[in-house]
Amino acid sequence: MKANLVALALLAATPVTSSAQHVIRWYEAGAAVAGIAVLTLLDEPVRRFAQSHRSATTDDLARVFRHGGQAEVYVTVSLGILATGLIAQRPAITRVGARAATSVALAALTEVSVKPVIGRARPFSGVGAFQFKPFSGSYSMPSGHTTVAFALAASLADDVRSPVLRVAFYGAALGTGLSRINDDKHWLSDVAAGALIGITAAKLVNGRWQVFGLRPPRGLVASQTMVGWHVEF
Repeated sequence: MKANLVALALLAATPVTSSAQHVIRWYEAGAAVAGIAVLTLLDEPVRRFAQSHRSATTDDLARVFRHGGQAEVYVTVSLGILATGLIAQRPAITRVGARAATSVALAALTEVSVKPVIGRARPFSGVGAFQFKPFSGSYSMPSGHTTVAFALAASLADDVRSPVLRVAFYGAALGTGLSRINDDKHWLSDVAAGALIGITAAKLVNGRWQVFGLRPPRGLVASQTMVGWHVEF
């Protein structure tokens, strides 16, 4: 709770609300997907390394960082910032919270939509890294904890000026991803895919990136707080 309050105070003091927009090209999206595919070749070696070096210390660290992908963190932080802005009547801070909440929601929606289609078996199942059975109940890729952790981290990082805070946000999200590998819940490529989805969702919502003509929600990068999607072809 103290960490949340400190984050709220720093965000309130140093909001950033504008930046140049980058239009994602088809080859950039393709390269990202190809990168995830290449990482699958490292999944089993990384799992063996992580599990052979697993200890009480790594489990304790994983237990801490795991919270970054759970509701008590991403809901409390995003809605806490939103509430702070509303109560203090600070539109800029209100938009920070609204962007964070929307980023997490978009990332989570994407993650739960993609998982059944991929149908990847989890590491602890013992069937290997290349078992894919869509709509089979095996939901390993992408990592949900990592997805929402990076969505929140990227959203908040875009709204602060401090490089230290940006590193801290992304570092915490990375810790969440690594905790899932330590706990044998996800493969390395699951974590990478989750990070990609989370960051992309935040960049879209914050207006930093544009993909296939998808614009950021109205009001989140302007002077209003209403949310609505706009697509141009």
